[in-house]
Amino acid sequence: MIIPPGHHTPDPQSHAPVFPFAAITFIYFIVGFFTTVNEQLQAPLKFTFLLHAGSLRNTLTTLVSFFFFLGYLLNGTRGSKWVNAFGYKNTVLRGLFFMIAGLFLYFLSSWFGIRYPDMNFTVTDAVIPFGFVVFVGGSYLMGTSAAIIQVVVNPYAASYQLKGTQPVQRLNILTAVNSVGTTSAPFFVTVIMFSGVSVSAIEIRQLLLPIAVLMGCILSVIFVTRKLRLPDIKNTRAALGEKLERSIWSFRHFAFGVVAVFFYVGTEVAIGANINLHAFELAESGHPITFFGKTEIMIGHTDLGIHALLSTLYWGGFLVGRSVSSFLSHISARTQLAATTISATLLAIVSMLTQNLWFLVAIGLLHSSMWSCIYSLSITGLNRYTSKASGVFVSAVFGGAVFTLLQGGIADILGSWRWTWMLTVLCELLMLWYALYGSRIREKDRV
Repeated sequence: MIIPPGHHTPDPQSHAPVFPFAAITFIYFIVGFFTTVNEQLQAPLKFTFLLHAGSLRNTLTTLVSFFFFLGYLLNGTRGSKWVNAFGYKNTVLRGLFFMIAGLFLYFLSSWFGIRYPDMNFTVTDAVIPFGFVVFVGGSYLMGTSAAIIQVVVNPYAASYQLKGTQPVQRLNILTAVNSVGTTSAPFFVTVIMFSGVSVSAIEIRQLLLPIAVLMGCILSVIFVTRKLRLPDIKNTRAALGEKLERSIWSFRHFAFGVVAVFFYVGTEVAIGANINLHAFELAESGHPITFFGKTEIMIGHTDLGIHALLSTLYWGGFLVGRSVSSFLSHISARTQLAATTISATLLAIVSMLTQNLWFLVAIGLLHSSMWSCIYSLSITGLNRYTSKASGVFVSAVFGGAVFTLLQGGIADILGSWRWTWMLTVLCELLMLWYALYGSRIREKDRV
């Protein structure tokens, strides 16, 4: 493989410095934060932009997540092409510029909603403001940013030779920090953006100042990133103009891994995004949420904070689980994936039978290591095909859009969220199959 001029390539046998890995990890924290901010804006938007959306309220609300993850589908492979052409650092910078563009559309959407509140169109019995359409466009750009950055950070973390670690551990460290972002985001939306007010009192103008501040923060990150020295990683990407002999889809364990991550992100995001909507439904019906059979919490119709607690604890489970998993150096990725998928299946079934959302919250602890397990199993032995594989792999994150929207549509059809969690059971069982059978590498796929 030809290494482009000016790129430093660390010796795989040497002890690489910690700082480049730490920098990439911090940028992944930002991705996690904005991914969950985007999800947590669903409920407030449902009570502002979509107050008159009629029978399509759940479906339209989940379009926010759908278009975010559509960015993954359409731009994941673009990210891998940029890695091959421009390197890891320049691709990260391009991803951050997409993030600024997405935040600008969020800002524009809020301004448009305030300035022209009566500009709308109708679909069946749903009245949809144009400001909501602009917000959905911003969501797509934010998803594009996240996809491009993930194409960089996943292979970089998996391949970076950090002393005393193996790939699945480094990925768990990376995703643990990402979980700090996802865990803090729900309360950022509740307390900072909407000042802890009730859902019924939320005004779209409350988005303007926080979004402006976030744009300033990302501009600062872009400035600092441009000054960073992020060394290239040997034998993880093709040089510009180099033609790979095989199709990435010819590696069976990778192809099945793409399917597995499609279902994994589908259920991961659907729980994080839709558990709040299920909680609002329980509130409207007067159903209590029981905490370990002792403390009953009656979710008030207008209490946004307690709903944020559900998502915060769900994503907080990722933080705890990934922190623990980063120390599991002697348990294989295959074993970890099998054990967690079986446990998550049981929790989803119990949650549906009891209508106790805390069992769904607990699945976050089990979902925490699944991405690292599937990713490390999928790219094993791919070598210079790795960056291309990462782009395709990240595109499969589109499952987060499909299952979130699908679940919202089913909820509208059934008139309830209760049995829609069968989708989670389906996803967990498919990942179990991948752990036991689909991840096995054929001899001819070792390159």
